[in-house]
Amino acid sequence: MSIIANVLVGLVAALHAYILVLEMFLWERRPGRQLSGFDADMARATAPLAANQGLYNGFLAAGLVWGLIADDPTGYRAQIFFLSCVVIAGVYGALTANRRILFAQALPGALALAAVLWAG
Repeated sequence: MSIIANVLVGLVAALHAYILVLEMFLWERRPGRQLSGFDADMARATAPLAANQGLYNGFLAAGLVWGLIADDPTGYRAQIFFLSCVVIAGVYGALTANRRILFAQALPGALALAAVLWAG
């Protein structure tokens, strides 16, 4: 089970690294505008906000990678902490911004968290 948990944690980390790139560097380009649904003017106006969100997603990815490479119990605890942050952020985003965040962020985080706890 720990292999499955590690794979899921790695996938969630990769997802958040991708979100970092999307929000920090591609927000005003086609991929970012497709994600947000914003026209060029709105994407330009919201780019600083998106970059800030992207940075936070990068911190989540870094924390999850740290959890994968650190020795236990630190690695295990880091995975639980950062996956909990992912789930909470996903639920909050779904409630305040867009429902699909629940499925794109919170659900993968919750599945990985469940696998880590089970493997623990």
